[in-house]
Amino acid sequence: MRSSGSSSGSKQYSGKAMLVLCLASFLGGSLFTTRAYWSTGTAHLSHHHPHLHHSDFDHDLPSSCHHDDRNNDDDHMKAQRKLVEAGKSGNIMEEVIKTHLAIQSLDKTISTLEMEVAAARTRQNETSDSQNNVGPKKKAFVVIGINTAFSSKRRRDSVRESWMARGESLKKVEKEKGIVMRFVIGHSATPGGMLDKGIDAEEAEHHDFLRLTNHVEGYHHLSSKTRIYFSTAFSLWDATFYVKVDDDVHLNVATLASTLAKHRFKPRVYIGCMKSGPVLSTKGVKYHEPEFWKFGDEGNKYFRHATGQIYGISKDLASYISINSPILHRYANEDVSLGSWFIGLEVEHVDDRSMCCGTPPDCEWKAEEGNVCVASFDWQCSGICKSVERMKSIHNSCGEGNGAVWSLDI
Repeated sequence: MRSSGSSSGSKQYSGKAMLVLCLASFLGGSLFTTRAYWSTGTAHLSHHHPHLHHSDFDHDLPSSCHHDDRNNDDDHMKAQRKLVEAGKSGNIMEEVIKTHLAIQSLDKTISTLEMEVAAARTRQNETSDSQNNVGPKKKAFVVIGINTAFSSKRRRDSVRESWMARGESLKKVEKEKGIVMRFVIGHSATPGGMLDKGIDAEEAEHHDFLRLTNHVEGYHHLSSKTRIYFSTAFSLWDATFYVKVDDDVHLNVATLASTLAKHRFKPRVYIGCMKSGPVLSTKGVKYHEPEFWKFGDEGNKYFRHATGQIYGISKDLASYISINSPILHRYANEDVSLGSWFIGLEVEHVDDRSMCCGTPPDCEWKAEEGNVCVASFDWQCSGICKSVERMKSIHNSCGEGNGAVWSLDI
């Protein structure tokens, strides 16, 4: 039913677009005809009435007037013709301006219709392909998408064995606390191959994946994956917040929820560790930005944006991404892309340094002082260095305690 409705909507928009194009063609033709008429009218009149001359209008005058007043009459008639021609030119310019404005308005209408059609098609593709698209959206406080890859099974296992709920606990925390946790992954370049079958088997065992079947996995496709993740999560869950975190970051789930709850009544919130790193123009280096020239002269920095290890956005911003996804530009780095989507909007940027604590001893000291960190990782590795081996020990040192999420009151 959803697919059929979307298709009919697309046809309706296409019909409107054709009508608008027809009106634009009509106005353009009218402008061309008007200009052609005034440029050829005089020549046309002379061609069909060659016997009409100035002398034909004064042959009944006395002969004396023929000689004395002819020059004055000629001057008077020339002046009149100039006034008439000036008037005609003024009318033409008014018509040109009106037609130009009308065409601009039509162009804008057509562009709006095209964007609406593209947005409808994108939403259809991203939701109808999802494994959980049946039924109404589920209520939640926060959806936590854990970004992962085909090669990261051991990382996923280390997360499951430390800060992420598993099995019945995963379902219970979702139902009772409104906290949804899912590993987020797309499909391989050859859908249905061994990589995809491996994820299918893992999903059958743990039931903790959000599959983006409209996304092909790849390191250079992270900006697209971020866009599709937020659009898909928004289509499935009616949540107050949507969070993305990498699978090599330690997370204290209850502390994250408590932190987000402080901003729950703000309509448009973008929260994370805000930074402004250099725009790297040299080819071959990590985080190279091919579109470096858009950010000014060499050596410039990016605008403020949340670091990519973890960030969260409120419902209105997730809705904005979902609706406008076809026209959201994607830079080489996904955290820069996300920041660019909000830079021109009325969005509150929240710089929360508890979302980028270091690994022990940093997060351990803060926990002992009562300042439990939301997230911990190593900057030099853009995540926890050797996270598979270290995740559990970091959780033991810097974790909020296994009972924290159950005593959470949000």
